[in-house]
Amino acid sequence: MTEPKGGTSRREFLKDTGRIAAATSALAGIAIPSVHAGENNTIKVALIGCGGRGTGAAANALSVQKGPIKLVAMADVFQDKLDRAHDQLTKEFADASKTNTVDVPNDRKFIGFDAYKKAMECLEPGDVAIMATPPAFRWVQFTEAIARNLNVFMEKPVTVDGPSTRRMLALGEESVKKNLKVGVGLMCRHCAARTELFDRIKNGEIGDVLTLRAYRQTGPVGTAFTGPKPDDISELMYQIKRFHGFLWASGGCYSDFLIHNIDECCWMKDAWPVSAKGSGARTYREDNIDQNFDTYSVEYTFDDGTKFFLEGRNITGCHQEFASYAHGSKGSAVISTSGHSPAKCRIYKGQKVTRKDLVWSAPQPEANPYQLEWDHLIDAIRNDKPYNEVKRGAEASLVTSMGRMACHTGQVVTFDEMLNCEHEFAPYVDQLTLDSPAPLQKGPNGLYAVPQPGIVRNREF
Repeated sequence: MTEPKGGTSRREFLKDTGRIAAATSALAGIAIPSVHAGENNTIKVALIGCGGRGTGAAANALSVQKGPIKLVAMADVFQDKLDRAHDQLTKEFADASKTNTVDVPNDRKFIGFDAYKKAMECLEPGDVAIMATPPAFRWVQFTEAIARNLNVFMEKPVTVDGPSTRRMLALGEESVKKNLKVGVGLMCRHCAARTELFDRIKNGEIGDVLTLRAYRQTGPVGTAFTGPKPDDISELMYQIKRFHGFLWASGGCYSDFLIHNIDECCWMKDAWPVSAKGSGARTYREDNIDQNFDTYSVEYTFDDGTKFFLEGRNITGCHQEFASYAHGSKGSAVISTSGHSPAKCRIYKGQKVTRKDLVWSAPQPEANPYQLEWDHLIDAIRNDKPYNEVKRGAEASLVTSMGRMACHTGQVVTFDEMLNCEHEFAPYVDQLTLDSPAPLQKGPNGLYAVPQPGIVRNREF
């Protein structure tokens, strides 16, 4: 591991986040009493970010059968997204006999960059704010939620660069002090099959973990492939609408899509890697103007020398694989099979994934981890159990950024170097308005900056 020159070490930083939180935040650190501990209390929910993932998270929240829950406010910067989400959720939870309902009249539908504040104003301490906007806005909205003593569910990734990770870790410490319950959308951690696999690995059933490998090799996903901006939308709004295409908004396709495979493999190793090296390329771009590579190949290294190999590809017509594996000194394991759920975890007595070598397989069918993460969060709120996933979510996001930066710069990047990297992709994201210029501007050649490995070596673009 190459230690950074100056800066803060991983251990020093994580030990010191409480001090940083006090220095960088004007928020009070007083713990609040248990809220919604009684089963008859209604938990109110505000949805901030009404795209597909936000709509899905709200549906999961309203599907928890542990006391009444009501969606009372919605916020987005796009009216059409908010309207579609509202229509879908209203139809899905239209049964008036159910305890969980949608009650969002027009005066509680908010549009604009300050809409998240207005939506949170509709909540009381102990209620829940869902944050499913592009991750660039996560720390801004989380700051407001902490000030209002709100519990939070935030989608992954929670950060996209070093400065936002340091900020999120400090905010996480502040939320723990205030006894807030915070879930992070790394739902694989709530999967019962993966949890049993983790326990079996810790008990030595595959021996010492020597190698991990993961693949997300698919065609184009989400808005990762983004063509030229139409004339009927501003630059800022276009980049937010196509957020997977722009590193400032999402960390690109690498961060948004590969983080689950990265997180589940690191979970099975029970550690975070200390360094990463990788490569990637922009292959078939045609008229696409996004900042993504089409292929990513990363070698993560843990402190004990164990390797984790990650392969990502978004190209039509190629071999497709979406799975994660662990190899040990006595056997091997399938962490996930095809996508995120069902995981269909299995253990084999050798290194070959063959039926005759099968030792254990997770019982089927599996409960949906997207629902389980909400069941666990609401249970913690109602019963005042310690529940805060911010630190782990920020570290998973940082490790993801570490691999992405290694590919984009062509350098070996350590955990500490990523944490201390001063390149903030959108330093004024908390000041954006509908009329603001976009954080990413075109260069003199009319194109956006893209990673140039080996040429630009200390920042990603």
